[in-house]
Amino acid sequence: MLQTRDLTVRFGGHVAVNAVSCEFAPGTLTAIVGPNGAGKTTYFNLISGQIAATAGTVSLDGQDLSRLPASARTRAGLGRAFQLTNLFPNLTVRENVRLAVQAARTGAHRRGLNLWSIWSDHTALSARADEILADVSMTERASATVASLPHGDQRKLEVALLMALEPRVFMFDEPTAGMSHDEAPVILNLIRKLKADRTKTILLVEHKMDVVRELADRIIVLHNGQLVADGDPAEVIASPVVQEAYLGVAKEAA
Repeated sequence: MLQTRDLTVRFGGHVAVNAVSCEFAPGTLTAIVGPNGAGKTTYFNLISGQIAATAGTVSLDGQDLSRLPASARTRAGLGRAFQLTNLFPNLTVRENVRLAVQAARTGAHRRGLNLWSIWSDHTALSARADEILADVSMTERASATVASLPHGDQRKLEVALLMALEPRVFMFDEPTAGMSHDEAPVILNLIRKLKADRTKTILLVEHKMDVVRELADRIIVLHNGQLVADGDPAEVIASPVVQEAYLGVAKEAA
């Protein structure tokens, strides 16, 4: 269970996220929606540790993560994908994934960077990397450098890196942003596969309401940094507060 309690951040006099309290259970995909500037990505940044909260807490299975840096939150089980890809551009696709697998296993076993153990595990690490690349349909790209990949393949690779880290919580910030009509379904299919694992918790920031309707078990709506709606997708999308705040539909005059 991922929880935020009264999570708040202020930038000068501006409150970007205002006392947001939510719980996210395993086996669910929650879409976080709202108009531009509503605080969605900032809320993600607070959860994953990219920025420090002014007030409030973040916890995972009862462990308080609030004072931990982003790297420690990743080790605790939070996996984050960004609007912009966050990869090693001069390494190959396989090397990127293998490093992520190695990082996950090193963290799990607390062995540190022992050169002999890394070498002895090289075959196993490469085999696991190849399994993940097969899952994301990138086997044929394994030897390509990341810098040579089109944008869609870079987004697929970022999902592969998340899978390699084996987090308990997957956080996707507009995963199809900048992708063509033909590329986007590949990412969405990967998220569907992850959703089938009922031990995982998935959070999704997404502007495309057709994607939200199809994938989400639950929608929460942020507006001006505040949580204004939370519940079943159909009910939330149809609610007056969402129609006005998110979809820009004005209330009818009495």
